[in-house]
Amino acid sequence: MSASEFAKGVDGLMDFDTYLSSGVHIGTKQKTGAMVPFIYRVRPDGLYVLDVRKTDERIRLAGKFLARLEPASVIAVSARQYGQRPAQRFGEVTGSKSIVGRFIPGTFTNPSYKGYLEPSGLIVTDPMADEQPMREATEMGIPVIGLCDTDNETADIDLIIPTNNKGRKALALVYWLLARQVLRERGELPPDKPFEVSVEEFETKAGGV
Repeated sequence: MSASEFAKGVDGLMDFDTYLSSGVHIGTKQKTGAMVPFIYRVRPDGLYVLDVRKTDERIRLAGKFLARLEPASVIAVSARQYGQRPAQRFGEVTGSKSIVGRFIPGTFTNPSYKGYLEPSGLIVTDPMADEQPMREATEMGIPVIGLCDTDNETADIDLIIPTNNKGRKALALVYWLLARQVLRERGELPPDKPFEVSVEEFETKAGGV
């Protein structure tokens, strides 16, 4: 699919303009080698720009994978404030779990801990901020889907979704699209039916709630 086709919304999960207006493509001034394939260009001010066509493609892949898992065995985590509301709503909409804020060490690795969990899949909002759950998932052989910006290391990520993982609107849109895609892949949301949950419901409000 060409950039012009994507811009017209041909086969995209979301139209090109909405991705851009939400800031999904905005990266940082740093890049890692692993993220180079997902970078579209570098701006004159040194900011790297992500290729939203690849974001779209990876959300589809993640949706297919997550739809095959038992909903309650999927966990979305976010230590970052702007990712907490999106991760929570993703869990509520798809029947999955979410852990936001502080992640208790041993949650995935210590069976004697009262909050011990054995997920079949983990979604991390930012591999840097969510390093502890990501490391524990890797140790236990749990597949990890990571929302990765241009500056993220990805050695412990099984499926990269390239996106601005620091922006309020970007995180809301990506989690909203992922939730919708999971429901579509499960057959719970027919492709010709609208997703009744609005993207605004996934967005952290100005006050952080």
